[in-house]
Amino acid sequence: MRLLMTISMLAFLGHAQEFDVVIRNGRIMDPASGVDSVRQLGIRDGKIAAISEQALQGRSVIDASGLVVAPGFIDLHSHGQTPENYRFKAMDGVTTALEMEVGVSPVAPWYAAREGKSLINFGASSGHLPARMAVMHDTGRLLPRDEAVTRAATPDEQRAIEALIRRGLDEGALGVGMGIAYVPLASRAEILGIFRLAAQKRAVIYVHMRNGGPVEPGVVDALQEMIADTAATGASVHIVHITSMGLRETPLCLEMIEGARKRGLDITTEAYPYTAGMTDIASAIFDDGWQARQGGITFHDLQWAASGERLTAETFERYRKSGGMVAIHSISEDIVKLAIAHPLVAIASDGILESGKGHPRAAGTFARVLGRYVREQHALTLMDALRKMTVLPANRLAISSKGRIAVGADADLAIFDPNRVIDRATFENPAQYSEGMVYVLVNGVATVRNGSLVDGVFPGRGLRR
Repeated sequence: MRLLMTISMLAFLGHAQEFDVVIRNGRIMDPASGVDSVRQLGIRDGKIAAISEQALQGRSVIDASGLVVAPGFIDLHSHGQTPENYRFKAMDGVTTALEMEVGVSPVAPWYAAREGKSLINFGASSGHLPARMAVMHDTGRLLPRDEAVTRAATPDEQRAIEALIRRGLDEGALGVGMGIAYVPLASRAEILGIFRLAAQKRAVIYVHMRNGGPVEPGVVDALQEMIADTAATGASVHIVHITSMGLRETPLCLEMIEGARKRGLDITTEAYPYTAGMTDIASAIFDDGWQARQGGITFHDLQWAASGERLTAETFERYRKSGGMVAIHSISEDIVKLAIAHPLVAIASDGILESGKGHPRAAGTFARVLGRYVREQHALTLMDALRKMTVLPANRLAISSKGRIAVGADADLAIFDPNRVIDRATFENPAQYSEGMVYVLVNGVATVRNGSLVDGVFPGRGLRR
């Protein structure tokens, strides 16, 4: 009987140590723990089940010799929440893409529409802009363009907007999204009210600030509003795309954020690795005075996404009436480099593609940091870059199961060649996949294999509070 028990136990242990997937001989780089060494990973049921210096057995084996195995990248600022965009994200090493700035409303149907149909993980905030557009009957699509722009909300409308945001949080939204610059008549009292709501619900606010650039009231005034509202309410706030808001004032903005954090305020920020932003030309961003607010740029510094052409006064007026995406070449390279290397700044794309048109950041943000700013320019170390793409955004979300390589964590992994990884997307042709991502796993399922997308898999799951 003892012999039978021993044989049975050995059989059980042998079965227990066979993993769904084993990743062999990869250079494990985990910014959360500081591990940087060759290890073997065992994955079972979509989770990391073993990290070992010894060989592991699995039904499927990935040879990662010579490759970096990192936590999958988390994009906090991804407007492109479609299958087209998810494909480009996967090829850029992104395993989780979130719509946190604009957000969505209503929230529950948005999540339901993606469950079981997504290549990567997804999620969204409960958006102030879409709630305001719905309550005020604005005709805009992603961004407001009439009623929510040209008039202030009444007290009754403000209460209805807050009710929609609260409902979205109750339905699992990951925070509150705000685009104050797109609703210039939103009063400071209305914004403070949203901060109070977020503080009550313990939800982080992801905000496009009221103003940008050096012309007062500009980015300093706008950031002071955010710091004051955070101090007054106890809310937590994440400032999106600090470089396109701050422009030459970005170093001062980062000083202000550092100072606020040292005094106990919960404020974080992000940037993308490009010298141009992008938004809808019909939005309030381009109201009178836009050239000065954008640092003194000209019509030629605007690039029409649909064709790649640089604008003139004539084409600006024509496109302004029709609406559409336009790149704004207003950020200097030294400001981009400074922000990308700053320890407080997470990497986030602010990306969206529609039928192959848009900003290259939708396809190449993460590979561009790894290739251009780590390997070529040595602006920051590889480990620092990975921290900004993984554990930093995961901590902002207060999600411990992602953004790290640890037993029990979700098996979201980016496996890439550090000597080859690079972006290929350009402003003229943004729909080009990044290179050098050899494998990408989402919840233990390969979405990229041998450098190519895997067809017919939908392992992505919705992230909720």
